Order: sequence, then structure tokens, then C-alpha cells
Amino acid sequence: MTSWTRAELASFAGRTIRDVMPDELRLLFVGINPGLVSAATGLHFARPGNRFYPALRDAGLVDSIDPAEASTQLSRRGVGITNLVARASARADDLTAEELRAGRIRLESLVAERAPRVVAVLGVTAYRQAFGERSAQTGRQQTDLAGAELWIAPNPSGLNAHATRESLAADYGRIATAAGLLSQSFRS
Repeated sequence: MTSWTRAELASFAGRTIRDVMPDELRLLFVGINPGLVSAATGLHFARPGNRFYPALRDAGLVDSIDPAEASTQLSRRGVGITNLVARASARADDLTAEELRAGRIRLESLVAERAPRVVAVLGVTAYRQAFGERSAQTGRQQTDLAGAELWIAPNPSGLNAHATRESLAADYGRIATAAGLLSQSFRS
């Protein structure tokens, strides 16, 4: 992987990256927004230390932790990736509440159009802000999102000390099972 100086990475702030959106969408993972390494590479969850792909591998959903290879594997399985907010920033807390609420509206439209079986928002704090549900907890939500099962899972960022790679794998495994992509006996 290429390395960038802090100034080079900062130059990617505000950029957007393409969603991973297979034709037959069964599961949609929703990040908060792209980080600067993701903006630089064009790949979701690309920062070294992000636990998204390692947790998905541990859950049995992909074979690789390389963002490019794993994204391709996910797409082939009917798994998409998008973000609540499209613009890249150094940290998710750089986003405004207005951006997150606007992201919810865009997400609802996307889900209504593409009709995945399951949607998983990765980040409970961002979910609470975007959806206006201050007491929301991780797990399966009681209400659906535009007809899709709605789940909240922890953010896989290495900055999130509340989740481990193992706990993320278990959460993502349950979500993939709900989408019909894994059997109940997923690896964890």
C-alpha cells in the first residue's frame, strides 16, 4: 500500500468514493463516511488498522483482508458498501449533525430503490444522530428501513475501543446470517 504524508492525505478531505453496489444487493453495509486513506485509494475501510475486512474474514464472509480483493468478493456475494455521508474527512466527528441527517434521507432512498434484505449501519453514535434515536443500541432494530431489516453494529475503526475484532466478527456474522449469506454456524 502506498504511504502518504500528512499533508498529502489532508488533500483528499472532501473527496468522495464510489459505493460498492452489486446488481443483486442482499446486504448493505453503511459506514459513517470515508476516511482520508479511503479517499486516496477509492476503497472503503482502507486505512491500515481498520478492522472491517479482518472481522468479515473472521466471520467467514470474505477470504481476504485486502480492501480491493475483499470488496470484489463482497460484491460477488451481493454485499454492498456505502456511507451516511459521502465526503471524506480525517475523523467521523468532523461531520455535522445536518450532514448525518441528510445522509439518512439519501440512505432511505437508496434502500427503497435497491431493496436489500438487510442494512447494517456501522456506528451507533452516527446512527443516533442521523436517525434522531438517542437511545438506539446495537443489534437488530425493531423498525425496518424502507422494507429492509435494519441493524446497527459498532464502527470498525481502530479508534473505537468499545469493539474488538472478535466482537465485530460476531456482530457482522449475525448480520450476514440474517441476510442469508452465512449459516448459523459462522466462524468467530
